Amino acid sequence: MRGGEGKPGRSPKRQLNAGYVVGGLLMLLTYLVAQHFAVSSPNVVITEEPRIVDEVKSPGETAVVSREVPQIVDNIKAPGETENGKVVCNMEGRSDTCEVDGDVRTNGTALSVTLVPAASWPERHEWMINPYSRRFASLRKVTVTQLQDRAAAPPCTVTHDMPAVLFGIGGYAANYWHAYADILVPLFVASRRYHGEVTFLVSNIQFRPRWLVKYRAFLQGLSNYDLVDMDGDAQVRCFPRVTVGLRLDKELSIVPELVPGGRLSMADFTGFLREAYALPRGAAASLAREPEKKPRLLLIHRGHYRRILNEPEVARAAEEAGFEAVVTELRGGGDTPEGEVEQARVVNSFDVVLGLHGAGLTNAMFLPPGGVLIQVVPYGNMEDIARAEFSEPATDMGLRYLDYSVGAEESSLMETLGPEHPAVKDPASVHRSGWDKVFELYLAKQNVRINVTRFAPTLAQALDHLRRQ
Repeated sequence: MRGGEGKPGRSPKRQLNAGYVVGGLLMLLTYLVAQHFAVSSPNVVITEEPRIVDEVKSPGETAVVSREVPQIVDNIKAPGETENGKVVCNMEGRSDTCEVDGDVRTNGTALSVTLVPAASWPERHEWMINPYSRRFASLRKVTVTQLQDRAAAPPCTVTHDMPAVLFGIGGYAANYWHAYADILVPLFVASRRYHGEVTFLVSNIQFRPRWLVKYRAFLQGLSNYDLVDMDGDAQVRCFPRVTVGLRLDKELSIVPELVPGGRLSMADFTGFLREAYALPRGAAASLAREPEKKPRLLLIHRGHYRRILNEPEVARAAEEAGFEAVVTELRGGGDTPEGEVEQARVVNSFDVVLGLHGAGLTNAMFLPPGGVLIQVVPYGNMEDIARAEFSEPATDMGLRYLDYSVGAEESSLMETLGPEHPAVKDPASVHRSGWDKVFELYLAKQNVRINVTRFAPTLAQALDHLRRQ
């Protein structure tokens, strides 16, 4: 039947009326189904991550940040205190997380977290959560289940009266910057509200057994209890609440209004580091109070690629500007808690950290408040990447952030590739080729020779900041 033809005796008006009736019935049916789901599953809440839009600005302009902030539920109940418990999951953005509140049971062998109802629910729900803060990192996922029937729950073999946080190590955590950005800062956010009364459930330990040893002092500062190796735990543990996964809202930093249980900032985080690592200095040198004092500047030496080829000359320029300059290599604290703490104390004795873009600049978090981080940005349109990782984090820590962008004539690429190579002549074309090329040419194959005359104003800015404190 072609369009426009109808049954004999049926007018277009009657067809239109029938369409309205069918449409109305469909809308009513949809509404009733939605209402049924809302009533039958009041314990299941899926929240969307707040949208954070950072508008990139040129140097000197102010970045405008727009955020939509969800309501954060922070209501710890012991089993039996809630009618049926609740699962609140956030599966948007970089991270997957679930807050499971009520009669919660964990099984390390199955790597599962189960919410057990006090009374039956009409349906069962299940989520697969990556316990690492970057979803695309390859770790075994945690199964989070809201049971339908209490009779299906495994019996408790160990009962805890405090909450737990379950997270995985691995991913990119062998890198010093990622260790803090991906795990330690998000773990602080997830657990500081408990004031030590929290148990850490850790997966993937077998692949990085030394990681937990290295950061022992940090972990002990957040929890009063031994951690649980989830991969080797045969117990069924019962908790009043379990946080599954770690949330990453901002690179190497904290968004205070998104912190569960109350506002925290990166200043709180660095204050915690000073407490956990017994760092003695809580304020940088103040030349306003001590005008004759020489502030100390640490120039980070890199022993492999991305080196500053004229370190002695840069150190002399810092001395001439009015600093006591020291060149040293920071190796991420080694693999021992003593090494990590000792490195933190070394950095804490300085007022300024200076270095080429890389994980070593993460050590700036051990500077006393009011200190200065100077990042040397490699050639190749690398400013946005470099600033995303260190500019806002340093400012959030209470530090003065400065950067110095290397020119083509200061880059080793001019000599090794020549002035006509696209990496030198047209960095934008390299960026269009993808991250692998950007990393290979501008991060893995580039060293720099800083023009100290051009660099002198940056050193003067750092000294002027300390004069005004």
